[in-house]
Amino acid sequence: MKEDVSTHKLGGKAAWYALTLIGLCQAMSMVDRQILAILMPRIKADLNIGDAEMGLLYGTVFALFYAVFSLPLGRLADGWIRTKLLGFSIIGWSVMTALGGLANGFGLLAISRLGVGVGEASVQPAGMSIATDMFPKKQRGTITAIIAASIAFGLGAALAVGGAVADAWDGAFPPGSEPLGFKGWQVAFLVASLPGFILGYLMLRMQEPRRGLADGIDHHDDPHPFRESWLTLASILPGLVWATMARLRARGRDWLVNIGGLAVIVLISLGMVHWTNGMRETNPVALAVGGFEFGGNELQWMVIGFGSYVILCWMQSLKLRDKPSFELIVKTPSMIMVIIIVALQTIINYGVMAWTATHLIQAFGQKPAEVGIMFGPMIAAIGMIGPLIAGPVSDWANNRFKSGRLYVTFASLAVSLPLAIITFNTTSVGMFYLSFACYGLILTMWLPPFYATLMDLVLPRMRGTVMSYYILTMTIFGLGLGPYVIGLMSDINGGDLAAAILNLYWISPFLIALTAFLIRRLPKDESTLLDRARAVGEKV
Repeated sequence: MKEDVSTHKLGGKAAWYALTLIGLCQAMSMVDRQILAILMPRIKADLNIGDAEMGLLYGTVFALFYAVFSLPLGRLADGWIRTKLLGFSIIGWSVMTALGGLANGFGLLAISRLGVGVGEASVQPAGMSIATDMFPKKQRGTITAIIAASIAFGLGAALAVGGAVADAWDGAFPPGSEPLGFKGWQVAFLVASLPGFILGYLMLRMQEPRRGLADGIDHHDDPHPFRESWLTLASILPGLVWATMARLRARGRDWLVNIGGLAVIVLISLGMVHWTNGMRETNPVALAVGGFEFGGNELQWMVIGFGSYVILCWMQSLKLRDKPSFELIVKTPSMIMVIIIVALQTIINYGVMAWTATHLIQAFGQKPAEVGIMFGPMIAAIGMIGPLIAGPVSDWANNRFKSGRLYVTFASLAVSLPLAIITFNTTSVGMFYLSFACYGLILTMWLPPFYATLMDLVLPRMRGTVMSYYILTMTIFGLGLGPYVIGLMSDINGGDLAAAILNLYWISPFLIALTAFLIRRLPKDESTLLDRARAVGEKV
């Protein structure tokens, strides 16, 4: 399909306008995703569900659809008009956010969350791909830092707007007097959905940039982007994946890996259901379908198991359909280490994001509006300052040292560990805010260098796909496990969220060591990128 593209000045006015819109898209995606965190106590009370179920709603339900659809939409971003994809996506997820405001039970709220997940799945693949085509390669750390800062701004805005709107509504309308029966948390969802419609319109009007310009690599138009996107989806869904493998004439070994991998995933998932059910005195029903009732643990491990199988199917499909992408994305040692670090570290990040606001309410007696007013802007500020420091510093380091960007990641992960221990052991609300500001500032610096590294390890035509792979693993394991595990441990230990959060940090020393290995390996993999691509048939 022929793209309506513009040849622009790298880093010019058009580039900064595009980056502004992309940043706002990232911010709004986080507002609509994260607003649930500040509203959790209200929703729990109104819908009568537990912490584990809230973790399931916040993380796992969203994560499944966000992760699965990131793959076909990432492939679409590699072949279709990215500005249109982003515009239609943000309008779509804004509609689903508004649907959350109409929910009066777990089921409809879960549908809203999965709809938001589908809509937001294109934001990072398409947005990152556009941004890297509009700025010089040497500024890649800076632009990814700006995008990361936008995400933090959205996180803070979600807490501030959600808490303020819900408190104002509930204060103005006592129980029983609410217009149309709307609760404060429902109105907060409706308000959060509104800016997305304007932003979607502006993105639809923006012109598509030329692919590969910043890298000096010619791009060939994809004649069938929607067909390829559908084939990507068909290659990862149970049942359809076997038809795809048969069509591509997969070897016996591929069938053995797929079916054997599925059996192992099912057994592990059943074992985890049995184990986690035994940890809780009760396992309340979270969803009833027909005559079947599912508790939070059953739904959780069904989703994690399904997501794990999707990852396996996607890797096999990529191997059969696009060997150069498989070589650079799945087999590159540096990429493997990046994905492992991202998947495990985001378990911590998403768990902290999901439950810190509730911890302030429960441990220090703050009201949701107070948390929104104090914690929300603080999160936004440190989340913007940290990446905006890390991005330029990582670019500076990368121009002077091999793997220079990753020294920023290493320092962030190493220093944030003791700061987390200090923060979540404090008993004073004032000291908590002070220590969390230091902890959060350092913690936000680990990711921007990884964004740039992901872009550097693949060819321009693979950027949407590699971001989808990043999203898939980060979402299934990070977002899918972090909020749930903390909620489960909180249910077990009597509601001590601080202890539950700190229990996740047992994985931190391993991540620090793995980052050190990555620093040593990355130069070799970057220098051989084109040779490895050509060796498996890439014409570049």
